[in-house]
Amino acid sequence: MATFPTPQGGASFILSFRLQSRTTVVLGSGSLAASRAFSALEADSTVTVIAEGGLPAACEELQWRAQQNQLTLLDWNALSQSSSGEEDDGFDSYIAAMKDVSFVCVTDTARGEARPRSRASAARIYRFCRSRNIPVNTTDMPEFCDFSFTAMHRFAGSAPDVRSALQIGVTTNGKGCRLASRVRRDIVGLLPKEVGAAVDKISAIRRLVTSDSVEDETYEDSGVSTPNRPVPSRSPTETEAEAATRRMKWIAQVSEYWPLSKLASMSDEEMLDILAEEHSTSPAALSALLQSLDVRRKGRILLVGSGPGHPSLLTVAAHTALTKLADVVLSDKLVPSAVLDLIPQTVQVRIAKKFPGNSEGAQSEMMAAAVEAANRGLTVIRLKQGDPVVYGRAGEEVLYFRAHGFEPVVVPGVSSALAGPTFAGIPVTQRGVAETLTVCTGVGRGGKDVQLPAYARARTLVVLMGVARLPQVVAALRDPARVGVVYPPCMPIAIVERASMPDQRVVVSTLRDVVAALDSAGEQRPPGIMVIGWSVLALWGTGDIEVLEDGAEKDDEARVARWLGQGVGWRVKEGLPDGWGDL
Repeated sequence: MATFPTPQGGASFILSFRLQSRTTVVLGSGSLAASRAFSALEADSTVTVIAEGGLPAACEELQWRAQQNQLTLLDWNALSQSSSGEEDDGFDSYIAAMKDVSFVCVTDTARGEARPRSRASAARIYRFCRSRNIPVNTTDMPEFCDFSFTAMHRFAGSAPDVRSALQIGVTTNGKGCRLASRVRRDIVGLLPKEVGAAVDKISAIRRLVTSDSVEDETYEDSGVSTPNRPVPSRSPTETEAEAATRRMKWIAQVSEYWPLSKLASMSDEEMLDILAEEHSTSPAALSALLQSLDVRRKGRILLVGSGPGHPSLLTVAAHTALTKLADVVLSDKLVPSAVLDLIPQTVQVRIAKKFPGNSEGAQSEMMAAAVEAANRGLTVIRLKQGDPVVYGRAGEEVLYFRAHGFEPVVVPGVSSALAGPTFAGIPVTQRGVAETLTVCTGVGRGGKDVQLPAYARARTLVVLMGVARLPQVVAALRDPARVGVVYPPCMPIAIVERASMPDQRVVVSTLRDVVAALDSAGEQRPPGIMVIGWSVLALWGTGDIEVLEDGAEKDDEARVARWLGQGVGWRVKEGLPDGWGDL
Protein backbone atom coordinates (compact mmCIF):
# COMPACT_ATOMS: atom_id res chain seq x y z
CA MET A 1 0.00 0.00 0.00
CA ALA A 2 1.27 3.48 -0.85
CA THR A 3 2.42 5.76 1.93
CA PHE A 4 1.86 9.50 2.13
CA PRO A 5 3.43 12.38 4.08
CA THR A 6 2.54 12.62 7.75
CA PRO A 7 0.97 16.00 8.67
CA GLN A 8 3.13 18.13 10.94
CA GLY A 9 1.21 20.78 12.83
CA GLY A 10 2.23 24.39 13.37
CA ALA A 11 1.57 25.69 9.86
CA SER A 12 -1.16 28.02 8.63
CA PHE A 13 -3.86 27.25 6.11
CA ILE A 14 -2.87 30.05 3.73
CA LEU A 15 -5.66 31.43 1.57
CA SER A 16 -6.19 34.46 -0.61
CA PHE A 17 -9.56 36.18 -0.22
CA ARG A 18 -11.60 38.11 -2.72
CA LEU A 19 -13.54 40.68 -0.77
CA GLN A 20 -15.74 42.40 -3.32
CA SER A 21 -19.01 43.55 -1.71
CA ARG A 22 -17.70 42.55 1.71
CA THR A 23 -16.68 44.79 4.61
CA THR A 24 -13.49 44.83 6.63
CA VAL A 25 -13.68 46.57 10.01
CA VAL A 26 -10.47 48.07 11.41
CA LEU A 27 -10.19 49.27 15.00
CA GLY A 28 -7.51 51.90 15.59
CA SER A 29 -6.31 55.31 14.48
CA GLY A 30 -2.58 54.89 13.76
CA SER A 31 -0.31 53.87 10.90
CA LEU A 32 -0.97 50.15 11.44
CA ALA A 33 -4.71 50.75 11.09
CA ALA A 34 -4.00 52.68 7.88
CA SER A 35 -1.89 49.78 6.58
CA ARG A 36 -4.63 47.24 7.29
CA ALA A 37 -7.20 49.51 5.64
CA PHE A 38 -5.03 49.93 2.53
CA SER A 39 -4.57 46.14 2.17
CA ALA A 40 -8.33 45.64 2.40
CA LEU A 41 -9.01 48.38 -0.15
CA GLU A 42 -6.59 46.76 -2.59
CA ALA A 43 -8.60 43.54 -2.15
CA ASP A 44 -11.72 45.49 -3.25
CA SER A 45 -13.24 45.39 0.21
CA THR A 46 -15.43 48.09 1.72
CA VAL A 47 -13.56 49.42 4.76
CA THR A 48 -14.90 50.85 7.99
CA VAL A 49 -12.40 52.24 10.50
CA ILE A 50 -13.51 52.77 14.10
CA ALA A 51 -11.12 55.08 15.96
CA GLU A 52 -11.32 56.48 19.47
CA GLY A 53 -11.84 60.20 18.97
CA GLY A 54 -13.02 59.81 15.37
CA LEU A 55 -11.60 61.71 12.40
CA PRO A 56 -9.59 64.36 14.34
CA ALA A 57 -7.71 61.64 16.26
CA ALA A 58 -6.90 59.51 13.20
CA CYS A 59 -3.52 59.55 11.48
CA GLU A 60 -3.00 61.68 8.38
CA GLU A 61 -3.45 58.78 5.95
CA LEU A 62 -6.76 57.66 7.46
CA GLN A 63 -8.04 61.25 7.46
CA TRP A 64 -7.09 61.63 3.80
CA ARG A 65 -8.71 58.35 2.75
CA ALA A 66 -11.89 59.28 4.64
CA GLN A 67 -11.97 62.67 2.90
CA GLN A 68 -11.51 60.90 -0.45
CA ASN A 69 -14.48 58.64 0.41
CA GLN A 70 -12.26 55.56 0.18
CA LEU A 71 -13.41 54.39 3.61
CA THR A 72 -15.83 55.19 6.42
CA LEU A 73 -14.32 56.48 9.68
CA LEU A 74 -16.42 56.30 12.86
CA ASP A 75 -15.82 57.49 16.42
CA TRP A 76 -15.59 54.64 18.93
CA ASN A 77 -16.75 56.95 21.70
CA ALA A 78 -19.88 57.91 19.74
CA LEU A 79 -20.74 54.24 19.28
CA SER A 80 -20.29 53.62 23.00
CA GLN A 81 -22.49 56.60 23.93
CA SER A 82 -25.27 55.30 21.69
CA SER A 83 -25.37 52.16 23.82
CA SER A 84 -26.92 51.82 27.27
CA GLY A 85 -24.81 48.85 28.36
CA GLU A 86 -21.09 48.13 28.71
CA GLU A 87 -18.40 50.08 26.88
CA ASP A 88 -18.21 47.63 23.97
CA ASP A 89 -21.97 47.24 23.50
CA GLY A 90 -22.04 50.02 20.91
CA PHE A 91 -19.52 48.11 18.79
CA ASP A 92 -21.50 44.88 19.26
CA SER A 93 -24.70 46.55 18.13
CA TYR A 94 -23.02 48.12 15.11
CA ILE A 95 -21.47 44.83 13.95
CA ALA A 96 -24.69 42.93 14.62
CA ALA A 97 -26.55 45.31 12.31
CA MET A 98 -24.12 44.64 9.46
CA LYS A 99 -24.64 41.60 7.27
CA ASP A 100 -21.45 41.50 5.24
CA VAL A 101 -18.49 41.79 7.65
CA SER A 102 -15.66 39.49 6.54
CA PHE A 103 -12.89 40.40 8.99
CA VAL A 104 -12.24 42.51 12.06
CA CYS A 105 -8.72 43.86 12.60
CA VAL A 106 -7.98 45.23 16.06
CA THR A 107 -4.83 47.39 15.83
CA ASP A 108 -5.11 49.65 18.90
CA THR A 109 -3.72 46.86 21.08
CA ALA A 110 -0.27 47.28 19.54
CA ARG A 111 2.66 47.90 21.85
CA GLY A 112 3.49 51.58 21.97
CA GLU A 113 -0.07 52.85 21.37
CA ALA A 114 -0.71 56.13 23.19
CA ARG A 115 -4.10 54.89 24.41
CA PRO A 116 -4.03 51.12 24.04
CA ARG A 117 -7.17 49.00 24.20
CA SER A 118 -7.40 46.91 27.34
CA ARG A 119 -7.03 43.16 27.22
CA ALA A 120 -10.56 42.79 28.65
CA SER A 121 -12.01 44.89 25.81
CA ALA A 122 -10.04 42.93 23.19
CA ALA A 123 -11.28 39.67 24.71
CA ARG A 124 -14.94 40.83 24.58
CA ILE A 125 -14.60 41.88 20.95
CA TYR A 126 -13.01 38.57 20.08
CA ARG A 127 -15.71 36.50 21.80
CA PHE A 128 -18.49 38.51 20.19
CA CYS A 129 -17.03 38.18 16.67
CA ARG A 130 -16.40 34.47 17.15
CA SER A 131 -20.04 34.03 18.13
CA ARG A 132 -20.98 35.50 14.74
CA ASN A 133 -18.29 33.55 12.79
CA ILE A 134 -16.32 36.69 11.97
CA PRO A 135 -12.52 36.06 11.93
CA VAL A 136 -10.49 38.46 14.09
CA ASN A 137 -6.86 39.58 14.14
CA THR A 138 -5.74 41.35 17.32
CA THR A 139 -2.31 42.96 17.19
CA ASP A 140 0.20 41.67 19.78
CA MET A 141 -2.42 39.37 21.35
CA PRO A 142 -2.14 36.07 19.49
CA GLU A 143 -4.67 34.38 21.77
CA PHE A 144 -7.32 36.66 20.24
CA CYS A 145 -6.40 35.92 16.62
CA ASP A 146 -8.09 33.63 14.12
CA PHE A 147 -5.70 34.64 11.35
CA SER A 148 -2.45 36.52 10.87
CA PHE A 149 -1.10 38.79 8.16
CA THR A 150 1.76 37.72 5.94
CA ALA A 151 4.72 39.93 5.07
CA MET A 152 3.26 40.87 1.71
CA HIS A 153 4.61 42.40 -1.50
CA ARG A 154 2.61 43.38 -4.57
CA PHE A 155 4.56 43.69 -7.78
CA ALA A 156 4.56 46.45 -10.34
CA GLY A 157 2.36 45.88 -13.37
CA SER A 158 2.79 46.27 -17.10
CA ALA A 159 1.94 49.98 -17.13
CA PRO A 160 3.38 52.92 -15.15
CA ASP A 161 1.77 53.45 -11.73
CA VAL A 162 -0.26 50.23 -12.11
CA ARG A 163 0.17 47.41 -9.61
CA SER A 164 0.12 43.83 -10.82
CA ALA A 165 -2.28 41.12 -9.74
CA LEU A 166 0.77 39.21 -8.51
CA GLN A 167 1.34 39.17 -4.76
CA ILE A 168 3.53 37.10 -2.50
CA GLY A 169 3.20 36.64 1.23
CA VAL A 170 5.61 35.14 3.77
CA THR A 171 4.73 33.94 7.24
CA THR A 172 6.74 32.39 10.05
CA ASN A 173 3.51 31.53 11.90
CA GLY A 174 4.39 33.89 14.69
CA LYS A 175 7.93 32.57 15.16
CA GLY A 176 9.80 35.54 13.71
CA CYS A 177 7.76 38.32 12.13
CA ARG A 178 10.74 40.57 11.50
CA LEU A 179 12.54 37.70 9.79
CA ALA A 180 9.49 37.14 7.58
CA SER A 181 9.89 40.68 6.27
CA ARG A 182 13.52 40.02 5.47
CA VAL A 183 12.71 36.76 3.67
CA ARG A 184 10.07 38.61 1.65
CA ARG A 185 12.61 41.23 0.59
CA ASP A 186 15.10 38.52 -0.40
CA ILE A 187 12.49 36.69 -2.49
CA VAL A 188 11.45 39.89 -4.24
CA GLY A 189 15.09 40.69 -4.96
CA LEU A 190 15.63 37.29 -6.61
CA LEU A 191 12.67 37.59 -8.96
CA PRO A 192 12.96 39.53 -12.23
CA LYS A 193 11.29 42.90 -12.13
CA GLU A 194 9.06 41.94 -15.08
CA VAL A 195 7.34 39.11 -13.23
CA GLY A 196 4.30 41.23 -12.30
CA ALA A 197 3.85 42.42 -15.86
CA ALA A 198 4.14 38.83 -17.10
CA VAL A 199 1.25 37.79 -14.85
CA ASP A 200 -0.88 40.65 -16.15
CA LYS A 201 -0.20 39.67 -19.77
CA ILE A 202 -1.13 36.04 -19.11
CA SER A 203 -4.26 37.26 -17.36
CA ALA A 204 -5.19 39.25 -20.46
CA ILE A 205 -4.73 36.17 -22.65
CA ARG A 206 -6.86 34.07 -20.28
CA ARG A 207 -9.67 36.58 -20.51
CA LEU A 208 -9.67 36.06 -24.29
CA VAL A 209 -10.29 32.35 -23.71
CA THR A 210 -12.37 31.80 -20.58
CA SER A 211 -16.12 31.98 -20.37
CA ASP A 212 -18.72 31.24 -17.73
CA SER A 213 -18.79 27.61 -18.85
CA VAL A 214 -15.06 27.05 -18.33
CA GLU A 215 -13.30 26.97 -14.98
CA ASP A 216 -10.60 29.61 -15.44
CA GLU A 217 -8.07 27.81 -13.27
CA THR A 218 -8.28 24.61 -15.37
CA TYR A 219 -4.92 23.22 -16.46
CA GLU A 220 -3.00 26.31 -15.40
CA ASP A 221 -3.00 26.57 -11.61
CA SER A 222 -4.19 23.11 -10.64
CA GLY A 223 -1.51 20.92 -9.17
CA VAL A 224 -3.14 17.82 -10.70
CA SER A 225 -2.59 18.60 -14.37
CA THR A 226 0.75 18.32 -16.14
CA PRO A 227 1.73 21.11 -18.57
CA ASN A 228 3.73 18.66 -20.69
CA ARG A 229 0.75 16.50 -21.59
CA PRO A 230 -0.04 16.91 -25.30
CA VAL A 231 -2.53 19.59 -26.23
CA PRO A 232 -5.40 18.05 -28.23
CA SER A 233 -5.45 18.99 -31.88
CA ARG A 234 -8.28 21.12 -33.05
CA SER A 235 -11.31 19.08 -34.02
CA PRO A 236 -13.90 20.30 -36.55
CA THR A 237 -16.62 19.16 -34.17
CA GLU A 238 -15.23 20.54 -30.92
CA THR A 239 -17.50 22.62 -28.73
CA GLU A 240 -16.71 26.11 -27.51
CA ALA A 241 -15.84 24.68 -24.09
CA GLU A 242 -13.48 22.12 -25.64
CA ALA A 243 -11.76 24.82 -27.68
CA ALA A 244 -11.33 26.94 -24.57
CA THR A 245 -9.89 23.99 -22.66
CA ARG A 246 -7.42 23.26 -25.45
CA ARG A 247 -6.31 26.88 -25.53
CA MET A 248 -5.96 27.02 -21.74
CA LYS A 249 -3.56 24.08 -21.90
CA TRP A 250 -1.52 25.97 -24.47
CA ILE A 251 -1.48 29.02 -22.19
CA ALA A 252 -0.28 26.75 -19.38
CA GLN A 253 2.70 25.73 -21.49
CA VAL A 254 3.43 29.33 -22.40
CA SER A 255 3.33 30.24 -18.71
CA GLU A 256 5.62 27.37 -17.82
CA TYR A 257 8.35 27.72 -20.43
CA TRP A 258 8.51 31.15 -22.03
CA PRO A 259 10.95 33.69 -20.56
CA LEU A 260 9.29 36.08 -18.12
CA SER A 261 10.79 39.03 -19.97
CA LYS A 262 9.08 37.86 -23.16
CA LEU A 263 5.73 37.35 -21.45
CA ALA A 264 5.96 40.81 -19.88
CA SER A 265 6.67 42.55 -23.19
CA MET A 266 4.06 40.83 -25.37
CA SER A 267 2.06 43.11 -27.66
CA ASP A 268 -1.66 42.67 -28.27
CA GLU A 269 -0.86 41.10 -31.65
CA GLU A 270 1.49 38.57 -30.05
CA MET A 271 -1.11 37.64 -27.43
CA LEU A 272 -3.65 36.95 -30.16
CA ASP A 273 -1.01 35.01 -32.10
CA ILE A 274 -0.54 32.67 -29.14
CA LEU A 275 -4.15 31.59 -29.51
CA ALA A 276 -4.02 31.23 -33.30
CA GLU A 277 -5.52 27.98 -34.49
CA GLU A 278 -2.37 26.72 -36.23
CA HIS A 279 -0.37 26.53 -32.97
CA SER A 280 0.34 23.06 -31.66
CA THR A 281 2.72 21.73 -29.04
CA SER A 282 4.73 19.41 -31.25
CA PRO A 283 8.48 19.72 -30.57
CA ALA A 284 9.12 21.09 -34.04
CA ALA A 285 6.41 23.73 -33.76
CA LEU A 286 7.50 24.75 -30.28
CA SER A 287 11.16 24.99 -31.34
CA ALA A 288 10.27 27.09 -34.38
CA LEU A 289 8.17 29.40 -32.24
CA LEU A 290 10.88 29.90 -29.64
CA GLN A 291 13.46 30.58 -32.36
CA SER A 292 11.18 33.18 -33.91
CA LEU A 293 10.79 34.84 -30.53
CA ASP A 294 14.55 35.02 -30.13
CA VAL A 295 14.95 36.65 -33.55
CA ARG A 296 12.39 39.27 -32.64
CA ARG A 297 13.83 39.97 -29.21
CA LYS A 298 14.47 43.59 -28.41
CA GLY A 299 18.05 44.55 -27.77
CA ARG A 300 19.28 46.40 -24.72
CA ILE A 301 21.93 48.90 -23.79
CA LEU A 302 24.10 48.90 -20.67
CA LEU A 303 26.21 51.87 -19.58
CA VAL A 304 29.08 50.18 -17.76
CA GLY A 305 31.81 51.74 -15.64
CA SER A 306 35.21 50.10 -16.14
CA GLY A 307 36.80 51.60 -13.02
CA PRO A 308 40.14 53.45 -12.99
CA GLY A 309 41.94 50.87 -15.11
CA HIS A 310 43.16 47.83 -13.17
CA PRO A 311 41.03 44.82 -14.25
CA SER A 312 40.65 43.63 -10.66
CA LEU A 313 38.76 46.84 -9.88
CA LEU A 314 35.93 45.93 -12.24
CA THR A 315 32.73 45.23 -10.36
CA VAL A 316 31.27 41.74 -10.66
CA ALA A 317 28.38 43.25 -12.63
CA ALA A 318 30.75 44.96 -15.07
CA HIS A 319 32.79 41.77 -15.52
CA THR A 320 29.61 39.78 -16.19
CA ALA A 321 28.40 42.34 -18.72
CA LEU A 322 31.69 42.29 -20.64
CA THR A 323 32.36 38.56 -20.57
CA LYS A 324 28.88 37.00 -20.69
CA LEU A 325 26.27 39.47 -21.93
CA ALA A 326 27.91 41.63 -24.57
CA ASP A 327 27.23 41.31 -28.28
CA VAL A 328 28.80 44.69 -29.04
CA VAL A 329 31.13 46.82 -26.87
CA LEU A 330 31.43 50.53 -27.64
CA SER A 331 34.35 51.72 -25.54
CA ASP A 332 35.75 55.10 -24.60
CA LYS A 333 39.32 55.54 -25.84
CA LEU A 334 40.88 55.69 -22.35
CA VAL A 335 39.66 52.25 -21.21
CA PRO A 336 42.95 50.30 -20.95
CA SER A 337 43.72 47.23 -23.01
CA ALA A 338 43.91 45.13 -19.83
CA VAL A 339 40.14 45.55 -19.48
CA LEU A 340 39.38 45.19 -23.19
CA ASP A 341 41.38 41.94 -23.26
CA LEU A 342 38.73 40.34 -21.03
CA ILE A 343 36.10 40.65 -23.77
CA PRO A 344 35.62 37.42 -25.78
CA GLN A 345 37.03 37.58 -29.30
CA THR A 346 33.59 36.82 -30.74
CA VAL A 347 32.30 40.18 -29.45
CA GLN A 348 32.58 43.22 -31.70
CA VAL A 349 34.57 46.03 -30.02
CA ARG A 350 34.65 49.63 -31.22
CA ILE A 351 36.75 52.41 -29.69
CA ALA A 352 35.48 55.98 -29.65
CA LYS A 353 37.35 58.28 -32.05
CA LYS A 354 37.53 61.10 -29.54
CA PHE A 355 40.34 63.60 -29.98
CA PRO A 356 40.53 67.35 -29.46
CA GLY A 357 38.04 69.01 -31.78
CA ASN A 358 36.07 65.82 -32.46
CA SER A 359 34.61 65.08 -29.03
CA GLU A 360 31.00 65.92 -29.89
CA GLY A 361 31.08 64.12 -33.24
CA ALA A 362 32.55 60.97 -31.73
CA GLN A 363 30.01 61.04 -28.90
CA SER A 364 27.10 61.29 -31.34
CA GLU A 365 28.57 58.50 -33.47
CA MET A 366 28.81 56.12 -30.51
CA MET A 367 25.27 56.82 -29.32
CA ALA A 368 23.86 56.27 -32.81
CA ALA A 369 25.83 53.03 -33.13
CA ALA A 370 24.44 51.77 -29.82
CA VAL A 371 20.85 52.38 -30.89
CA GLU A 372 21.44 50.78 -34.30
CA ALA A 373 22.87 47.61 -32.71
CA ALA A 374 20.13 47.43 -30.07
CA ASN A 375 17.49 47.73 -32.79
CA ARG A 376 18.98 44.58 -34.28
CA GLY A 377 18.30 42.76 -31.02
CA LEU A 378 21.86 42.92 -29.70
CA THR A 379 23.09 43.60 -26.18
CA VAL A 380 25.24 46.71 -26.35
CA ILE A 381 27.80 47.59 -23.66
CA ARG A 382 28.67 51.27 -23.67
CA LEU A 383 31.94 51.07 -21.75
CA LYS A 384 33.03 54.13 -19.75
CA GLN A 385 36.22 54.92 -17.88
CA GLY A 386 35.70 55.11 -14.10
CA ASP A 387 32.05 55.61 -13.17
CA PRO A 388 29.62 56.48 -15.99
CA VAL A 389 27.89 59.31 -14.13
CA VAL A 390 31.05 61.03 -12.83
CA TYR A 391 31.88 63.24 -15.82
CA GLY A 392 31.19 60.30 -18.10
CA ARG A 393 28.29 61.97 -19.97
CA ALA A 394 26.05 59.08 -18.95
CA GLY A 395 23.11 61.42 -18.40
CA GLU A 396 23.18 62.60 -22.01
CA GLU A 397 23.27 59.02 -23.22
CA VAL A 398 20.43 57.92 -20.94
CA LEU A 399 18.18 60.64 -22.38
CA TYR A 400 19.26 59.89 -25.95
CA PHE A 401 18.65 56.16 -25.64
CA ARG A 402 15.32 56.72 -23.88
CA ALA A 403 14.20 59.00 -26.73
CA HIS A 404 15.02 56.16 -29.13
CA GLY A 405 13.02 53.54 -27.25
CA PHE A 406 15.62 52.02 -24.93
CA GLU A 407 15.89 52.39 -21.16
CA PRO A 408 19.59 51.74 -20.49
CA VAL A 409 20.91 49.92 -17.45
CA VAL A 410 23.61 51.97 -15.69
CA VAL A 411 26.27 49.82 -14.02
CA PRO A 412 28.35 51.90 -11.57
CA GLY A 413 32.12 51.72 -11.62
CA VAL A 414 34.90 52.62 -9.19
CA SER A 415 35.51 56.31 -9.87
CA SER A 416 39.06 57.53 -10.39
CA ALA A 417 38.07 60.51 -8.25
CA LEU A 418 38.26 58.16 -5.26
CA ALA A 419 40.55 55.37 -6.46
CA GLY A 420 43.24 57.68 -7.91
CA PRO A 421 44.05 59.45 -4.63
CA THR A 422 43.95 56.13 -2.77
CA PHE A 423 46.53 54.61 -5.11
CA ALA A 424 48.68 57.69 -4.49
CA GLY A 425 48.45 57.23 -0.71
CA ILE A 426 46.14 60.23 -0.28
CA PRO A 427 42.96 60.05 1.84
CA VAL A 428 40.34 62.33 0.30
CA THR A 429 38.83 62.70 3.79
CA GLN A 430 40.79 62.49 7.03
CA ARG A 431 39.98 63.57 10.56
CA GLY A 432 41.98 66.61 11.47
CA VAL A 433 42.79 67.38 7.82
CA ALA A 434 39.91 67.12 5.33
CA GLU A 435 36.27 67.24 6.32
CA THR A 436 34.78 67.73 2.84
CA LEU A 437 35.45 66.48 -0.68
CA THR A 438 34.67 68.35 -3.89
CA VAL A 439 34.98 66.77 -7.32
CA CYS A 440 34.97 68.99 -10.38
CA THR A 441 36.17 69.07 -13.96
CA GLY A 442 38.94 71.23 -15.30
CA VAL A 443 37.29 71.58 -18.71
CA GLY A 444 33.82 72.96 -19.32
CA ARG A 445 31.47 72.07 -22.16
CA GLY A 446 33.02 72.93 -25.50
CA GLY A 447 36.40 73.57 -23.88
CA LYS A 448 35.23 76.54 -21.83
CA ASP A 449 36.79 77.45 -18.51
CA VAL A 450 34.99 76.35 -15.38
CA GLN A 451 34.45 78.15 -12.08
CA LEU A 452 36.66 76.27 -9.63
CA PRO A 453 35.70 76.26 -5.93
CA ALA A 454 37.25 78.79 -3.57
CA TYR A 455 39.90 77.74 -1.06
CA ALA A 456 38.67 76.06 2.12
CA ARG A 457 41.26 74.65 4.50
CA ALA A 458 39.24 71.55 5.38
CA ARG A 459 38.45 70.63 1.76
CA THR A 460 40.03 68.19 -0.66
CA LEU A 461 39.52 69.27 -4.27
CA VAL A 462 39.75 66.59 -6.98
CA VAL A 463 39.91 67.92 -10.54
CA LEU A 464 39.24 65.48 -13.37
CA MET A 465 40.21 66.01 -17.01
CA GLY A 466 42.31 69.08 -16.31
CA VAL A 467 45.95 67.99 -16.32
CA ALA A 468 46.43 69.04 -19.96
CA ARG A 469 45.41 72.55 -18.88
CA LEU A 470 47.41 72.59 -15.66
CA PRO A 471 48.82 76.15 -16.06
CA GLN A 472 45.33 77.58 -16.55
CA VAL A 473 43.93 75.64 -13.59
CA VAL A 474 46.72 76.82 -11.28
CA ALA A 475 46.30 80.40 -12.50
CA ALA A 476 42.56 80.26 -11.80
CA LEU A 477 43.14 78.98 -8.26
CA ARG A 478 45.80 81.63 -7.55
CA ASP A 479 44.10 84.58 -9.30
CA PRO A 480 43.73 87.48 -6.80
CA ALA A 481 40.66 88.64 -8.74
CA ARG A 482 38.89 85.31 -8.45
CA VAL A 483 35.57 84.91 -6.65
CA GLY A 484 36.16 83.52 -3.17
CA VAL A 485 39.29 82.86 -1.14
CA VAL A 486 42.53 82.47 -3.11
CA TYR A 487 44.57 79.28 -2.70
CA PRO A 488 47.94 79.78 -0.94
CA PRO A 489 51.09 79.14 -3.00
CA CYS A 490 52.26 76.40 -0.63
CA MET A 491 49.00 74.43 -1.12
CA PRO A 492 49.92 70.73 -1.70
CA ILE A 493 48.87 69.20 -5.00
CA ALA A 494 49.28 65.73 -6.47
CA ILE A 495 48.94 64.75 -10.10
CA VAL A 496 48.03 61.07 -10.41
CA GLU A 497 48.43 59.64 -13.89
CA ARG A 498 47.32 56.20 -15.07
CA ALA A 499 46.01 55.40 -11.60
CA SER A 500 45.97 51.67 -10.73
CA MET A 501 47.97 50.69 -13.84
CA PRO A 502 51.57 49.35 -13.77
CA ASP A 503 52.90 52.61 -15.27
CA GLN A 504 51.13 54.78 -12.69
CA ARG A 505 52.97 58.02 -11.91
CA VAL A 506 52.38 60.43 -9.03
CA VAL A 507 53.85 63.94 -9.03
CA VAL A 508 53.49 65.78 -5.71
CA SER A 509 54.32 69.45 -5.34
CA THR A 510 52.73 72.78 -4.44
CA LEU A 511 50.70 75.17 -6.54
CA ARG A 512 53.83 77.32 -6.67
CA ASP A 513 55.97 74.66 -8.40
CA VAL A 514 53.62 72.06 -9.88
CA VAL A 515 53.77 73.32 -13.48
CA ALA A 516 57.55 73.02 -13.51
CA ALA A 517 57.29 69.68 -11.72
CA LEU A 518 55.06 68.17 -14.38
CA ASP A 519 57.21 69.55 -17.19
CA SER A 520 60.30 68.00 -15.65
CA ALA A 521 58.61 64.60 -15.30
CA GLY A 522 58.51 64.08 -19.04
CA GLU A 523 55.66 63.21 -21.38
CA GLN A 524 52.21 63.20 -19.80
CA ARG A 525 50.41 59.88 -19.21
CA PRO A 526 46.66 60.33 -19.60
CA PRO A 527 44.29 59.89 -17.98
CA GLY A 528 45.36 62.07 -15.07
CA ILE A 529 43.69 63.78 -12.14
CA MET A 530 44.66 66.55 -9.74
CA VAL A 531 44.26 66.25 -5.98
CA ILE A 532 44.52 69.61 -4.20
CA GLY A 533 44.44 70.03 -0.45
CA TRP A 534 46.22 69.35 2.82
CA SER A 535 45.14 65.71 2.58
CA VAL A 536 47.92 65.25 0.00
CA LEU A 537 50.56 65.22 2.75
CA ALA A 538 48.39 63.80 5.56
CA LEU A 539 49.75 60.23 5.44
CA TRP A 540 53.31 60.93 4.35
CA GLY A 541 55.90 59.39 6.68
CA THR A 542 54.70 59.65 10.27
CA GLY A 543 51.70 61.66 9.09
CA ASP A 544 50.39 65.16 9.68
CA ILE A 545 46.78 65.18 10.91
CA GLU A 546 46.79 68.42 12.88
CA VAL A 547 46.14 70.73 9.94
CA LEU A 548 42.80 71.89 11.35
CA GLU A 549 44.08 72.72 14.83
CA ASP A 550 43.71 76.35 15.88
CA GLY A 551 46.59 78.44 14.56
CA ALA A 552 47.98 75.57 12.44
CA GLU A 553 48.05 77.75 9.32
CA LYS A 554 51.03 79.66 10.76
CA ASP A 555 53.16 76.52 10.30
CA ASP A 556 52.11 75.76 6.70
CA GLU A 557 55.41 76.59 4.99
CA ALA A 558 57.36 74.53 7.53
CA ARG A 559 54.80 71.74 7.17
CA VAL A 560 55.39 71.62 3.43
CA ALA A 561 59.19 71.70 3.91
CA ARG A 562 59.00 68.71 6.27
CA TRP A 563 56.92 66.88 3.66
CA LEU A 564 58.93 67.59 0.49
CA GLY A 565 62.29 68.40 2.02
CA GLN A 566 63.92 71.75 2.64
CA GLY A 567 64.41 73.55 -0.68
CA VAL A 568 62.77 70.71 -2.69
CA GLY A 569 59.95 71.70 -5.05
CA TRP A 570 58.47 68.32 -5.96
CA ARG A 571 58.76 64.56 -5.84
CA VAL A 572 57.86 61.88 -8.43
CA LYS A 573 56.93 58.27 -7.70
CA GLU A 574 56.56 55.60 -10.39
CA GLY A 575 54.56 52.37 -10.25
CA LEU A 576 51.88 50.85 -8.08
CA PRO A 577 51.99 50.70 -4.27
CA ASP A 578 53.72 47.66 -2.84
CA GLY A 579 51.48 44.59 -2.77
CA TRP A 580 49.36 45.44 -5.79
CA GLY A 581 51.42 43.26 -8.12
CA ASP A 582 49.74 40.16 -6.66
CA LEU A 583 46.17 41.38 -7.15
